[in-house]
Amino acid sequence: MTTRRTILGGAAAAAGALALSRPLIAQSSRPGAVGAFEAAEAAFVFGLPIVTNYAVMYQFAIDRKSGQFKAPFNTMWNDAQVFTWRDTAIPTPNSDTPYSMCWMDLRAEPVVISVPEVPAGRYFSVQIVDANTYNVGYIGSRPTGQGAGSWMVVAPGWQGATPPGIRGVIRSTTFFALAIFRTQLFSADDMPNVVAVQRGYSAEPLSTFLRQPAPPPAPEIRWPRATTDLVKHHFFDFLAFALQFNAPQPNEAAIRAQMASIGIDGRGTALAQSFFERMELLGAAFEGERTVEAAAAAAGVAMNGWRVTPIPGSPEAYNGDWLTRAVVTKAGIYGNTTEEATYPFTRADATGAPLDGSKARYTLTFGPNQLPPVNAFWSVTMYHSGNQLLVQNPIDRYLINSPMLNAMRRNPDGGLTIHIQKDDPGAELRPNWLPAPNGPIYMVMRLYWPKTEAPSLLPIGQGAWRPPGIVKLG
Repeated sequence: MTTRRTILGGAAAAAGALALSRPLIAQSSRPGAVGAFEAAEAAFVFGLPIVTNYAVMYQFAIDRKSGQFKAPFNTMWNDAQVFTWRDTAIPTPNSDTPYSMCWMDLRAEPVVISVPEVPAGRYFSVQIVDANTYNVGYIGSRPTGQGAGSWMVVAPGWQGATPPGIRGVIRSTTFFALAIFRTQLFSADDMPNVVAVQRGYSAEPLSTFLRQPAPPPAPEIRWPRATTDLVKHHFFDFLAFALQFNAPQPNEAAIRAQMASIGIDGRGTALAQSFFERMELLGAAFEGERTVEAAAAAAGVAMNGWRVTPIPGSPEAYNGDWLTRAVVTKAGIYGNTTEEATYPFTRADATGAPLDGSKARYTLTFGPNQLPPVNAFWSVTMYHSGNQLLVQNPIDRYLINSPMLNAMRRNPDGGLTIHIQKDDPGAELRPNWLPAPNGPIYMVMRLYWPKTEAPSLLPIGQGAWRPPGIVKLG
């Protein structure tokens, strides 16, 4: 049985790497060892989305040498391709839709997001997600239609009149936020049409939109460098830094008090710790990670080996459920709210046995008239279970989706079988081949704008449609 004592002991060697150069600061209000461990574990669960978001933001918008850099703050970035195995900053990336993005610094003034008129039949969405990983607003086919328009994203506490030409105000709970644009791609030769839509996306400070003088700029920030190793071993320092840009919410009073008791007070720096205290925090982070992983494995509703978890999305829908927020981050940060997209995921076949491309071949069969029920489109994407990243393969295929159906072989009854294996199945089955890793498999089904009329996956656990189980061959 693993105990807190053994976790702390096992963390001792790694804890040496955590020594800070800052002098120790007395913490007379710090709880005892058990209380501090529990507070740190709770802080890990609360902070996992915040720290993960910071690490992505650092690579995408701050560190120009990260290899993943897209564009500086308040600047649009459009990508005329889908994500591949080379994209490693975001776990469980979507390879369905070419992305456009804008990381927004809202401290000095609001940012205006504008979209063009998008041709009917082409799904698009703009997800506004803040540094708490809340989905605070949507623009696009489902919520606002295909028409052109402009929306204003504002910082916590912003007050002011809505200017002419603005269709709505989206309120972030944090001073930094992200706009994620997804534009449906029908085929490889459809990319010029996607690019034409992307040209119409824009993000600009409110003063630029209004053609007025800009307000004074916000203060410069000394950003701590974020790498996978640094985030792992200095998690609570990154959390302390990031929290200064996340305005305290009414439902955060209890967890913020817990964090303050171990030196994370939301003012930008963590109080320095003794060696034992740092070791204690590292052990608590390890335990918090196990808590989140266990919750993710049991999350949602089991369906034929898949699990389907509702994603609350908004601050109001989460309502202080920090564990669910962490589980969503673990499953795939920046997941859409359930009404926008639904995500069955699995690491197991229909019998519950782990999926492993090094040991077996599998099939996934949709019966006649049993394809995923969506208003937009659906996909099934392959990841390596160890890192939840896309899998390098000889045909550069990372998913099977509904726009590919015309090129796929259908079963005699009209159904569709996807062949899941690491080796090429040959010319006859290759159109239906979803290449797998030479190791453990993680798969995600994406249903964009899921239908609500029967048969539907919604409400989750009650709808008539369910994803079919994955079958091991032989």
